[in-house]
Amino acid sequence: MSLPKLPDAETRHKKLVYIKNNWQLYVFFALPAVLLTFIFKYIPMGGLAIAFEDYNNRLGIFGSEWIWFENFQRFLSSTEFPRLMANTLKLSVYGLLWGFFPPIILAILLSRVRRVGIRKKIQLLIYAPNFISVIVLAGMIIAFLSPVGPINAALGTQSNLMTDPNAFRPIYIISGIWQGAGWASIIYTAALSGVSGDLVDACNIDGASLLQQIRHVDLPTLKPIMVIQFILSAGQIMNIGFEKALALQTDLNRAASEIIPTYVYRLGLEIGDYGYSTAVGLFNAVINVVLLLTVNAIVSKLNDGEGL
Repeated sequence: MSLPKLPDAETRHKKLVYIKNNWQLYVFFALPAVLLTFIFKYIPMGGLAIAFEDYNNRLGIFGSEWIWFENFQRFLSSTEFPRLMANTLKLSVYGLLWGFFPPIILAILLSRVRRVGIRKKIQLLIYAPNFISVIVLAGMIIAFLSPVGPINAALGTQSNLMTDPNAFRPIYIISGIWQGAGWASIIYTAALSGVSGDLVDACNIDGASLLQQIRHVDLPTLKPIMVIQFILSAGQIMNIGFEKALALQTDLNRAASEIIPTYVYRLGLEIGDYGYSTAVGLFNAVINVVLLLTVNAIVSKLNDGEGL
Protein backbone atom coordinates (compact mmCIF):
# COMPACT_ATOMS: atom_id res chain seq x y z
CA MET A 1 0.00 0.00 0.00
CA SER A 2 1.46 3.34 -1.05
CA LEU A 3 1.70 6.02 1.59
CA PRO A 4 -0.13 9.33 0.99
CA LYS A 5 2.05 12.18 -0.18
CA LEU A 6 2.90 14.81 2.34
CA PRO A 7 1.57 18.32 1.58
CA ASP A 8 5.08 19.64 0.87
CA ALA A 9 5.87 16.80 -1.51
CA GLU A 10 2.53 17.23 -3.25
CA THR A 11 3.13 20.95 -3.66
CA ARG A 12 6.57 20.34 -5.16
CA HIS A 13 5.10 17.77 -7.53
CA LYS A 14 2.47 20.24 -8.74
CA LYS A 15 5.13 22.89 -9.34
CA LEU A 16 7.28 20.48 -11.34
CA VAL A 17 4.27 19.46 -13.44
CA TYR A 18 3.45 23.13 -14.07
CA ILE A 19 7.03 23.90 -15.12
CA LYS A 20 7.07 20.86 -17.41
CA ASN A 21 3.83 21.90 -19.07
CA ASN A 22 4.90 25.53 -19.48
CA TRP A 23 8.64 25.17 -20.13
CA GLN A 24 8.46 27.52 -23.11
CA LEU A 25 7.55 30.41 -20.78
CA TYR A 26 10.60 29.79 -18.57
CA VAL A 27 12.90 29.49 -21.58
CA PHE A 28 11.52 32.77 -22.98
CA PHE A 29 12.36 34.68 -19.79
CA ALA A 30 15.63 32.89 -18.95
CA LEU A 31 17.17 32.88 -22.43
CA PRO A 32 18.17 36.59 -22.58
CA ALA A 33 19.92 36.39 -19.22
CA VAL A 34 21.69 33.16 -20.18
CA LEU A 35 22.81 34.59 -23.53
CA LEU A 36 24.07 37.83 -22.00
CA THR A 37 25.99 35.93 -19.32
CA PHE A 38 27.51 33.59 -21.90
CA ILE A 39 28.45 36.38 -24.34
CA PHE A 40 29.87 38.87 -21.85
CA LYS A 41 31.19 36.55 -19.12
CA TYR A 42 32.23 33.21 -20.59
CA ILE A 43 33.32 34.00 -24.15
CA PRO A 44 35.81 36.71 -22.99
CA MET A 45 37.50 34.05 -20.83
CA GLY A 46 39.05 32.76 -24.03
CA GLY A 47 41.12 35.91 -24.11
CA LEU A 48 42.99 34.71 -21.02
CA ALA A 49 45.09 32.61 -23.38
CA ILE A 50 46.95 35.85 -24.15
CA ALA A 51 48.51 35.63 -20.68
CA PHE A 52 50.45 32.55 -21.83
CA GLU A 53 51.58 34.00 -25.15
CA ASP A 54 54.00 36.53 -26.54
CA TYR A 55 50.96 38.22 -28.00
CA ASN A 56 51.21 40.01 -31.32
CA ASN A 57 48.28 42.06 -32.65
CA ARG A 58 49.07 41.12 -36.24
CA LEU A 59 49.22 37.37 -35.55
CA GLY A 60 46.28 37.25 -33.15
CA ILE A 61 45.59 34.76 -30.37
CA PHE A 62 46.01 31.65 -32.54
CA GLY A 63 49.12 32.85 -34.32
CA SER A 64 51.13 34.30 -31.44
CA GLU A 65 53.97 32.33 -29.87
CA TRP A 66 53.01 30.22 -26.83
CA ILE A 67 55.43 30.99 -23.96
CA TRP A 68 53.53 29.35 -21.09
CA PHE A 69 54.35 30.98 -17.72
CA GLU A 70 57.08 33.39 -18.80
CA ASN A 71 54.82 36.43 -18.34
CA PHE A 72 54.03 35.36 -14.77
CA GLN A 73 57.72 34.76 -14.01
CA ARG A 74 58.52 38.16 -15.47
CA PHE A 75 56.02 39.84 -13.14
CA LEU A 76 57.02 37.91 -10.02
CA SER A 77 60.72 38.61 -10.61
CA SER A 78 60.28 42.29 -11.52
CA THR A 79 61.34 45.09 -9.20
CA GLU A 80 57.79 46.46 -9.37
CA PHE A 81 56.18 43.36 -7.83
CA PRO A 82 56.92 44.01 -4.10
CA ARG A 83 55.80 47.64 -4.31
CA LEU A 84 52.63 46.86 -6.26
CA MET A 85 51.64 44.05 -3.88
CA ALA A 86 52.35 46.19 -0.82
CA ASN A 87 50.37 49.18 -2.14
CA THR A 88 47.43 47.01 -3.22
CA LEU A 89 47.28 45.09 0.05
CA LYS A 90 47.63 48.20 2.19
CA LEU A 91 44.84 50.04 0.39
CA SER A 92 42.55 47.02 0.47
CA VAL A 93 43.24 45.71 3.97
CA TYR A 94 43.20 49.13 5.62
CA GLY A 95 40.07 50.01 3.67
CA LEU A 96 38.41 46.78 4.84
CA LEU A 97 39.40 47.21 8.48
CA TRP A 98 38.49 50.90 8.73
CA GLY A 99 35.46 50.69 6.45
CA PHE A 100 33.81 47.54 7.81
CA PHE A 101 32.34 48.97 11.04
CA PRO A 102 31.01 52.44 10.05
CA PRO A 103 27.98 50.96 8.18
CA ILE A 104 27.14 48.83 11.24
CA ILE A 105 27.42 51.82 13.56
CA LEU A 106 25.25 53.92 11.23
CA ALA A 107 22.59 51.20 11.09
CA ILE A 108 22.49 50.88 14.88
CA LEU A 109 22.25 54.65 15.28
CA LEU A 110 19.48 54.87 12.68
CA SER A 111 17.51 52.13 14.43
CA ARG A 112 17.45 54.31 17.56
CA VAL A 113 15.82 57.23 15.73
CA ARG A 114 12.13 56.74 16.47
CA ARG A 115 10.68 59.58 14.39
CA VAL A 116 10.19 58.25 10.88
CA GLY A 117 10.41 61.66 9.20
CA ILE A 118 13.77 62.50 10.77
CA ARG A 119 15.10 59.02 10.03
CA LYS A 120 14.22 59.32 6.32
CA LYS A 121 15.96 62.69 6.07
CA ILE A 122 19.09 61.29 7.71
CA GLN A 123 19.03 58.27 5.39
CA LEU A 124 18.75 60.56 2.37
CA LEU A 125 21.83 62.48 3.49
CA ILE A 126 24.00 59.44 4.16
CA TYR A 127 22.88 57.55 1.02
CA ALA A 128 23.45 60.49 -1.36
CA PRO A 129 27.28 60.24 -1.63
CA ASN A 130 26.97 56.75 -3.09
CA PHE A 131 25.43 58.22 -6.24
CA ILE A 132 28.38 60.51 -6.91
CA SER A 133 30.51 59.08 -9.71
CA VAL A 134 34.09 58.13 -8.95
CA ILE A 135 35.50 60.76 -11.32
CA VAL A 136 33.36 63.52 -9.83
CA LEU A 137 34.40 62.43 -6.33
CA ALA A 138 38.06 62.49 -7.35
CA GLY A 139 37.59 65.99 -8.77
CA MET A 140 35.99 67.13 -5.52
CA ILE A 141 38.89 65.72 -3.50
CA ILE A 142 41.49 67.38 -5.71
CA ALA A 143 39.65 70.71 -5.54
CA PHE A 144 39.17 70.58 -1.76
CA LEU A 145 42.80 69.60 -1.07
CA SER A 146 44.46 71.92 -3.57
CA PRO A 147 46.74 74.69 -2.21
CA VAL A 148 43.96 77.24 -2.85
CA GLY A 149 41.14 74.92 -1.79
CA PRO A 150 38.74 75.44 1.13
CA ILE A 151 40.58 73.07 3.50
CA ASN A 152 43.90 74.90 3.16
CA ALA A 153 42.06 78.23 3.38
CA ALA A 154 40.43 77.15 6.66
CA LEU A 155 43.76 75.94 8.09
CA GLY A 156 45.73 78.91 6.78
CA THR A 157 48.15 76.69 4.84
CA GLN A 158 49.04 76.13 1.20
CA SER A 159 50.12 72.49 1.18
CA ASN A 160 49.15 70.17 -1.68
CA LEU A 161 48.32 66.84 -0.07
CA MET A 162 47.70 65.18 -3.43
CA THR A 163 51.43 65.27 -4.12
CA ASP A 164 52.33 63.62 -0.79
CA PRO A 165 52.63 59.81 -1.02
CA ASN A 166 52.07 59.48 2.74
CA ALA A 167 48.73 61.31 2.48
CA PHE A 168 47.36 59.33 -0.48
CA ARG A 169 46.28 56.26 1.47
CA PRO A 170 44.31 58.13 4.21
CA ILE A 171 42.67 60.31 1.55
CA TYR A 172 41.66 57.26 -0.49
CA ILE A 173 40.27 55.32 2.49
CA ILE A 174 38.47 58.20 4.24
CA SER A 175 36.80 59.35 1.03
CA GLY A 176 35.74 55.76 0.34
CA ILE A 177 34.16 55.44 3.78
CA TRP A 178 32.34 58.74 3.34
CA GLN A 179 30.98 57.69 -0.03
CA GLY A 180 30.00 54.09 0.70
CA ALA A 181 29.24 53.70 4.41
CA GLY A 182 25.69 55.05 4.20
CA TRP A 183 24.70 52.85 1.29
CA ALA A 184 26.39 49.79 2.85
CA SER A 185 24.35 50.30 6.03
CA ILE A 186 21.08 49.50 4.20
CA ILE A 187 21.40 45.75 4.65
CA TYR A 188 22.12 46.14 8.37
CA THR A 189 19.23 48.59 8.80
CA ALA A 190 16.90 46.09 7.13
CA ALA A 191 18.06 43.35 9.51
CA LEU A 192 17.50 45.53 12.57
CA SER A 193 14.01 46.43 11.38
CA GLY A 194 13.09 42.78 11.88
CA VAL A 195 13.99 42.74 15.58
CA SER A 196 10.96 41.78 17.64
CA GLY A 197 9.39 44.67 19.53
CA ASP A 198 8.61 42.31 22.39
CA LEU A 199 12.33 41.63 22.80
CA VAL A 200 13.08 45.35 22.99
CA ASP A 201 10.26 45.86 25.50
CA ALA A 202 11.61 43.01 27.61
CA CYS A 203 15.03 44.67 27.66
CA ASN A 204 13.50 47.95 28.77
CA ILE A 205 11.49 46.23 31.53
CA ASP A 206 14.61 44.43 32.77
CA GLY A 207 16.43 47.76 32.93
CA ALA A 208 18.98 47.03 30.19
CA SER A 209 21.04 50.05 29.22
CA LEU A 210 21.46 51.19 25.62
CA LEU A 211 24.85 49.53 25.31
CA GLN A 212 23.48 46.31 26.77
CA GLN A 213 20.63 46.30 24.26
CA ILE A 214 23.10 46.81 21.43
CA ARG A 215 25.33 44.02 22.73
CA HIS A 216 22.63 41.43 23.44
CA VAL A 217 19.99 42.28 20.82
CA ASP A 218 21.37 44.28 17.89
CA LEU A 219 24.77 42.64 17.43
CA PRO A 220 23.46 39.01 17.58
CA THR A 221 20.88 40.00 14.95
CA LEU A 222 23.57 41.48 12.70
CA LYS A 223 26.16 38.74 13.26
CA PRO A 224 25.21 36.44 10.31
CA ILE A 225 25.16 39.37 7.88
CA MET A 226 28.44 40.71 9.27
CA VAL A 227 30.09 37.32 8.69
CA ILE A 228 28.90 37.10 5.08
CA GLN A 229 29.85 40.72 4.33
CA PHE A 230 33.30 40.23 5.83
CA ILE A 231 33.94 37.09 3.76
CA LEU A 232 32.81 38.80 0.55
CA SER A 233 34.87 41.91 1.32
CA ALA A 234 37.96 39.85 2.17
CA GLY A 235 37.56 37.98 -1.11
CA GLN A 236 37.79 41.30 -2.97
CA ILE A 237 40.98 42.47 -1.25
CA MET A 238 43.00 42.33 -4.47
CA ASN A 239 40.15 43.54 -6.65
CA ILE A 240 39.91 47.22 -5.77
CA GLY A 241 38.79 49.43 -8.62
CA PHE A 242 41.48 51.27 -10.53
CA GLU A 243 39.32 54.27 -11.50
CA LYS A 244 39.60 56.19 -8.24
CA ALA A 245 43.28 55.37 -7.70
CA LEU A 246 44.05 56.40 -11.28
CA ALA A 247 42.05 59.63 -11.01
CA LEU A 248 43.88 60.61 -7.81
CA GLN A 249 47.28 59.50 -9.06
CA THR A 250 50.01 62.01 -9.80
CA ASP A 251 53.68 61.62 -10.68
CA LEU A 252 54.62 62.69 -7.15
CA ASN A 253 52.35 60.28 -5.24
CA ARG A 254 52.84 57.31 -7.62
CA ALA A 255 55.03 55.56 -5.04
CA ALA A 256 51.91 54.96 -2.92
CA SER A 257 49.11 55.15 -5.52
CA GLU A 258 50.42 52.64 -8.07
CA ILE A 259 48.49 49.40 -7.49
CA ILE A 260 48.07 46.25 -9.58
CA PRO A 261 44.86 47.41 -11.39
CA THR A 262 46.42 50.74 -12.42
CA TYR A 263 49.59 48.88 -13.45
CA VAL A 264 47.53 46.57 -15.66
CA TYR A 265 45.77 49.61 -17.17
CA ARG A 266 49.06 51.31 -18.02
CA LEU A 267 50.60 48.14 -19.45
CA GLY A 268 47.60 47.21 -21.57
CA LEU A 269 46.15 50.50 -22.81
CA GLU A 270 49.08 52.89 -22.64
CA ILE A 271 52.07 50.67 -23.45
CA GLY A 272 50.22 47.97 -25.42
CA ASP A 273 51.88 44.97 -23.73
CA TYR A 274 48.70 42.89 -23.82
CA GLY A 275 50.13 39.49 -22.96
CA TYR A 276 52.02 40.70 -19.90
CA SER A 277 49.13 42.87 -18.66
CA THR A 278 46.70 39.94 -19.05
CA ALA A 279 49.04 37.73 -17.03
CA VAL A 280 49.20 40.31 -14.24
CA GLY A 281 45.40 40.65 -14.23
CA LEU A 282 44.95 36.87 -14.15
CA PHE A 283 47.42 36.60 -11.27
CA ASN A 284 45.35 39.19 -9.41
CA ALA A 285 42.12 37.23 -10.00
CA VAL A 286 43.65 33.95 -8.82
CA ILE A 287 44.84 35.59 -5.59
CA ASN A 288 41.28 36.88 -5.06
CA VAL A 289 39.81 33.38 -5.37
CA VAL A 290 42.40 31.91 -2.99
CA LEU A 291 41.73 34.65 -0.44
CA LEU A 292 37.97 34.14 -0.67
CA LEU A 293 38.23 30.39 -0.07
CA THR A 294 40.77 30.83 2.72
CA VAL A 295 38.82 33.48 4.61
CA ASN A 296 35.60 31.49 4.22
CA ALA A 297 37.28 28.37 5.66
CA ILE A 298 38.77 30.30 8.60
CA VAL A 299 35.53 32.12 9.45
CA SER A 300 33.54 28.87 9.19
CA LYS A 301 35.79 27.21 11.77
CA LEU A 302 35.66 30.21 14.12
CA ASN A 303 31.92 30.70 13.69
CA ASP A 304 30.53 27.21 14.36
CA GLY A 305 30.55 26.20 10.72
CA GLU A 306 28.70 29.27 9.45
CA GLY A 307 30.19 30.69 6.27
CA LEU A 308 29.21 31.07 2.66
